[in-house]
Amino acid sequence: MHNQTTKSLYLRRTDLDWLRVAAVLLLIPFHALLIFVADPNSIMYVKDNVDSLLFNRIAGFIHQFHMPLLFFIAGASSFFALAVRSARSFLFERVKKLLIPAVFTILVLVPPMTYITQLSQGNKVSFLQHFLGFFRLDAAELSGINGTFTPAHVWFILLLTFFSAIALPFFLSVRKHLSSLFSDKLATFFEKPFALYLLLIPVALAASIDLLGDKNPVYYFGIFVLGYLMMTDARYQNAIDREAPISLILGIAFFVVRVLWYPDFAEWSPAWIGYGLMEQATRLLLLFGILGLGHRFIQKDGKKLAYLTKAAFPFYLLHLLITTLGGFFFIRLQTSIEVKYVLIVIFSTVATFGVYEVFKRIPVFRFLFGIKK
Repeated sequence: MHNQTTKSLYLRRTDLDWLRVAAVLLLIPFHALLIFVADPNSIMYVKDNVDSLLFNRIAGFIHQFHMPLLFFIAGASSFFALAVRSARSFLFERVKKLLIPAVFTILVLVPPMTYITQLSQGNKVSFLQHFLGFFRLDAAELSGINGTFTPAHVWFILLLTFFSAIALPFFLSVRKHLSSLFSDKLATFFEKPFALYLLLIPVALAASIDLLGDKNPVYYFGIFVLGYLMMTDARYQNAIDREAPISLILGIAFFVVRVLWYPDFAEWSPAWIGYGLMEQATRLLLLFGILGLGHRFIQKDGKKLAYLTKAAFPFYLLHLLITTLGGFFFIRLQTSIEVKYVLIVIFSTVATFGVYEVFKRIPVFRFLFGIKK
């Protein structure tokens, strides 16, 4: 049976921190792509009058692994947090560092963003009128595009807070029985070649539940719990590392096949089911590929990682408002969409870090944005 000393050689936090930082920094390039995609299901709070197939494909590929990666890392981070905190302290931290900043963002940062949406659509309304109307709940339309209430990008933080609370008893039980014979046999089984790919079955079942579309809480709760479980034994990480190149190649190949082949068949037909399974396989394979390669090749910590890790959460909260503001002005330029895109990404990244640098020096904003001392 693998002991804790052996595990410490594999379960490093550095690669998880770098992957989290990379995923958060990718948010601005991702959302900037959606400005140039006409599909109404690709939610962005300002849009250019174009429809770029290339930008749509790139955004679609990022979407396959982006949120699963963030939820997985959040679950993995819970494993490390519970190693040094009591259950009470863990929950208190989640409320203080997640829930309070999420509520603040929804009340203060999201309404100006959706107001920009109204202006870009040619709706002449004062900010006060929009702000008062923002708190009208339209259960059929939670994107906020029509000016009513939306959690916007904060849905991730809200779900993460909820997941942390309901998964806590299970996490504590798992930690209590880490040395049990069952845990050992489970890790031994999943260390076998390609055994981890069997996880596609529960993941696909969770994804098949029709709940909140691409924000399916059942699916993401499964990914969150999986992140925790994968940290409980070094053998899980060994399996992920060993098959990482294959996972990444298969994930990319499946994505390409799905782009080229879109079945126009009745619901629950064999082709329709196969297409859905391929999508979930794509997401899981890309997740494992990125985690494995990240763990194998990212080993360096230091001042840059310390700074970016501290900035990642407030960056997440701030980025969408600033990207929307940048998009509102830059799409008016008489130039190519590629130039507009680059300008939006540069402006939004620099401005978001700039606002963070200001806020981290003000105690009340450090608290409201969950900025660690």
